[in-house]
Amino acid sequence: MARMAFGSFGDFFSIGSIKAYLSELIATLLFVFAAVSSAIAYNVALDPPGPVAVAVAVTHAFAKAANISGGHLNPAVTFGLAIGGNITILTGIFYCIAQCLGSILACLLLYFVTNGKSVPSHGVASGMNAFEGVVMEIVITFGPVYTIYATAAEPDKDNLGIMAPLAIGFVFGANILAIGPFSGGSMNPASSFGPAVVSGDFSETGLAH
Repeated sequence: MARMAFGSFGDFFSIGSIKAYLSELIATLLFVFAAVSSAIAYNVALDPPGPVAVAVAVTHAFAKAANISGGHLNPAVTFGLAIGGNITILTGIFYCIAQCLGSILACLLLYFVTNGKSVPSHGVASGMNAFEGVVMEIVITFGPVYTIYATAAEPDKDNLGIMAPLAIGFVFGANILAIGPFSGGSMNPASSFGPAVVSGDFSETGLAH
């Protein structure tokens, strides 16, 4: 296993690194656009949380399964890979910045194309407090991060092919079905940050989608 390393600013400003950050931004934009738009669409058409939770879970699962480019799309995943020495800490920091920017841009784009419809932000369900929601999110976020390590992060896992993104997508979908009505089932700080910024809603209560 590789050792954790800080990295150098020279590496950060290389052409390859800049391309990687742009790739993270664009990939996260596309993922958040699909995920959040499903919540907007089903909030308009159906009464939450039952059908909405299923629709959002399926959308997240398909969106993650379609990510065969190797992009992280998630600061939690990036953090795990940095701690494990798969990427440098400095690279991880800028990956996270790119992911959060991609999420914000996705939500701004959704706000524009839906003619100003409300962008749903994550939050905890009525009767829960923020600490309980954070603990729940930490526990369920371990699932996809572990799955990524087990199926995609190590070089000797390349022979899994399409099975790696499928496994990751299924874990995301299952966790949203199980935990979504309680903490929002985000498992992704970037996908929570963008909607919160665009909606201006950083509250700790309310049903999350």
